[in-house]
Amino acid sequence: MRAIVLVGGEGTRLRPLTYSVPKQMLPIVERPMLERVVEHLGAHGVDEVILSLQYLPGAFEDAYPDGTAAGVRLTYVTEPRPLDTAGAIRYAAEQAGIDDTFVVANGDALTDLDLDALVAFHRTHRAEGTIRLYPVEDPSRFGVVTTDDEGRVEAFIEKPPPGEAPTNLINAGTYVLEPAFLERVPLGERVSVEVVTFPQMARDGRLFAMAEPSYWLDAGTPDAFLRANLDLLDGTRPGLPYPEATLEAGVWRSGSGQVDGEVSGPAFVGHKVRVEAGAVARAAVLGADTTLRHGSVVEASVLLSGVVVEEGARISGAILGAGVRVGQACEVRAGSVIGFGVELEPGRVVAGERIPG
Repeated sequence: MRAIVLVGGEGTRLRPLTYSVPKQMLPIVERPMLERVVEHLGAHGVDEVILSLQYLPGAFEDAYPDGTAAGVRLTYVTEPRPLDTAGAIRYAAEQAGIDDTFVVANGDALTDLDLDALVAFHRTHRAEGTIRLYPVEDPSRFGVVTTDDEGRVEAFIEKPPPGEAPTNLINAGTYVLEPAFLERVPLGERVSVEVVTFPQMARDGRLFAMAEPSYWLDAGTPDAFLRANLDLLDGTRPGLPYPEATLEAGVWRSGSGQVDGEVSGPAFVGHKVRVEAGAVARAAVLGADTTLRHGSVVEASVLLSGVVVEEGARISGAILGAGVRVGQACEVRAGSVIGFGVELEPGRVVAGERIPG
């Protein structure tokens, strides 16, 4: 089976990191988000992924020059201009010559969905399209989907007021579609699948949906990006967080390094990481070649590769891009996102700011 993975968005919610790197290429425990999406698809029989590109397309081609990721063959299709979701699906399918049942997935949606079950549901119901639904505690933050007893979609309700949602099931961004879907979308035009195409299919009685409670997370915001990393480390999302990593007392380690300070789980210590005596890391991802100096504290944060945290600095609830240097006695507070290569001067307080590199 073939799948289209939508990776064309600019990732504005994760700026400044995404000014130079597409969000799907940002690492979740040192593996690009895209690889984790593709790996899941491959485990369910997808043998080719068509990447629907638009923003920084060269970053994907440079990362996978042999045209494979996680053992799955890649095909690159770049939109001539932003076409929104339905337009992107139609364009990618046209360019790749899709003429059979296919899957569509969002490139920033991490999931353990039983895709085989979704495809089987789709075929049993002879649907033109099938949506995976996911239950959430607060549906007012999402678009909810109502269905009849057979799973036929009745309505889409965008961000209903708190307490007024008719269901807690939301569109979780994985679809099984037939080629007939493509005929509904004008080639080369900007069309939203959620606003235009799916409601049209629902009115025609051709759209179905299946609720499935397996792990799902839209990792496109700073809070969700942090959670995606920590969910892999604490077992919320099962599996090996990183190839050949070893686990001891809640701390995953990869490669050689020197840890003389305190690292407590859930945590990840990458290759050639140095944690000096008197430094502390709690619930953190320490990317390769990162150094924590004496007296520094890092908690509930993700540090990409090559970060240096000087003496007495404190980082909490933040994301630091590769090559960042945090000066002595700095304080980087929750919600902060620091771009690649930034140097924070000693004593600076960063309170939920986004600082570009």
